[in-house]
Amino acid sequence: MPQITLYTYFRSSCSARLRIALALKNLPYTAIPINLLKDEQHSTTNTTLNPSATVPTLLIKSENNTVKITQSLAALEYLDETFPDTASSLLPPTSDPSARALVRTLSHIIACDVQPVTNLRILKRVAPLGVDRGAWSKELIEDGFRAYEAIAEKSAGRFSVGDEVTMADVCLIPAVWGAQRVGVELERYPTIDRVARGLEEVEAVKLGHWRNQEDTPEEFRV
Repeated sequence: MPQITLYTYFRSSCSARLRIALALKNLPYTAIPINLLKDEQHSTTNTTLNPSATVPTLLIKSENNTVKITQSLAALEYLDETFPDTASSLLPPTSDPSARALVRTLSHIIACDVQPVTNLRILKRVAPLGVDRGAWSKELIEDGFRAYEAIAEKSAGRFSVGDEVTMADVCLIPAVWGAQRVGVELERYPTIDRVARGLEEVEAVKLGHWRNQEDTPEEFRV
């Protein structure tokens, strides 16, 4: 078993994707907290590992090699390819390329259309312009959720694509947690709402929840 290290922040949705995926695959790891509110992401220690000055960073060290991945979707696909446990596959089988493309499409709606424009780095930049950070995030999340809902209402079973947890769900549920913080009414997106409720009962999701991390402040813990 390789040695896995995850540089993470308790409220980072990108970090949560990897926490959930590692739990789904039963892969033990060491978490190293990077406090974004204290700008620790800009420290030399972090930027040496992650030139983007972000989290997460995933390190997988085996006997002869260390793999470093600093983008969450790339890390999710790497984990799926390197630890191909069919019981916790994040992508449908290669024999079903259309389903794989669908999972990736939903994942990218969250990871490309929603998260980058609502993360802390962008919120810090729009605040001096007089923009209400909560309203900004709420509007952009709602735009992304409308797109996700329109696709997922046709593809969902128990979860976003069929009845198994996929990479799409691993991206969706941290986005739902962020949406709840800014007052998005999930009832407006019935498929997302139903899928999210189901995901909340998955043990790996509970383990990856932002309230349950080593660096979660005591006042936020469950």
